[in-house]
Amino acid sequence: MITKPKGTYDVLGANARNYNYVEEVVKTFANLYNYDYIRTPIFESRELFHRGVGETTDIVTKETYDFQDKKGRDLTLRPEGTAGVVRSYIENKLYGSNDLTKLYYFGTMYRYERPQAGRNREFTQFGMEVLGSNDPSVDAEIISLPVRIFEALGIKNLKVKINSLGDKESRENYSKALTSYLEPHLKDLCSDCEARFKKNPLRILDCKVDGENEVIKNAPKVIDYLNEESKERFNKVLSYLDELDIDYEVDANVVRGLDYYDHTVFEIVCDIKELGTGNVLAGGGRYNSLVKNLDGPEVPAMGFACGLERVLFTIDTLELKCADERSLDVFILYVNDEEKRHAMYLTQELRLNGFSAEMDYLEKSLKNQFKEADKYNAKYLIILNSEDLKEGMLELKDNLTKEKKKVKEINLIDELDGNL
Repeated sequence: MITKPKGTYDVLGANARNYNYVEEVVKTFANLYNYDYIRTPIFESRELFHRGVGETTDIVTKETYDFQDKKGRDLTLRPEGTAGVVRSYIENKLYGSNDLTKLYYFGTMYRYERPQAGRNREFTQFGMEVLGSNDPSVDAEIISLPVRIFEALGIKNLKVKINSLGDKESRENYSKALTSYLEPHLKDLCSDCEARFKKNPLRILDCKVDGENEVIKNAPKVIDYLNEESKERFNKVLSYLDELDIDYEVDANVVRGLDYYDHTVFEIVCDIKELGTGNVLAGGGRYNSLVKNLDGPEVPAMGFACGLERVLFTIDTLELKCADERSLDVFILYVNDEEKRHAMYLTQELRLNGFSAEMDYLEKSLKNQFKEADKYNAKYLIILNSEDLKEGMLELKDNLTKEKKKVKEINLIDELDGNL
């Protein structure tokens, strides 16, 4: 038997209903906050992610699915959403038509990593990006959005962990201090960290292997090396979060795993142990240099991303009632061929008038059709009878109260409109 590849999974049943429900909630908030939908290709030029995400990140060095097409072009299945959004922003010259561009996406990503709770090799990610403003109020809006989405889904015990990486000057000062501190301790770190030390020492702080190592825990904190301008900016972000009533904690250990971040970085955690390391549901930050690094103009930007599987896992773990059980408006029952023909006509008419409707397609007995209607949680039953049809009448049954009554077929839509 052919089975699905490791790290992938099928979306069906109750999980599919929750999947669709979360997507609808995200769309609702995107509309409320005035974000436009964007869809980018599932595969892009490999160079986009090497330059955009960063050559020294775990995503690029260990986790990307790289391949060549029949023309020998180097391509990569997208491992995250921001780089593709920025590429599209530049290629379509969106910076020329709007001072501010607000976008959201919802799509499949791919990373070759160890599958675990709420984390897969093929996964769905949604995110929101604001391009064109460096205002700290944008940072606060982007941070508040996933918090409000999670709250709308019924997820509580949320906390924002926030940090600042500062501007270029601040990061350079910090990099020097970090390098001096780490150099005598390299032998106590993993081999990957030794390589990171030569290319990008800040990546060591995000190491999954050495995260609990005392060397990392005692390392200098980037927030202590912010210049006055960066400190002032960060304090404004915090004051705006206070204004929005967002619960946060300044955490100097939050650095995020991508090279393009500067200034504000954050993670949203949920206090349930089943989520595993970090309990992170969403994360993001400011990336003021990424547009220029990908050959666009100098445009500041801020965004967040969230793995849908992590959210669904949390919903399931907390036993939250998310999407409603599948429920049908009307199920139509029949016995003979004449009634079956009319059932087909009537089912279509109901659907075209906005009612969910179903009938039997397996030639089941009337008794088993009643069972099938119950399986679909049908609110109403229409029980066809040849004699009734000759008089233009239908038998309508309320499946909750079990009340039956005869209605004129020409009045059926009005009758259902008044009750559904």
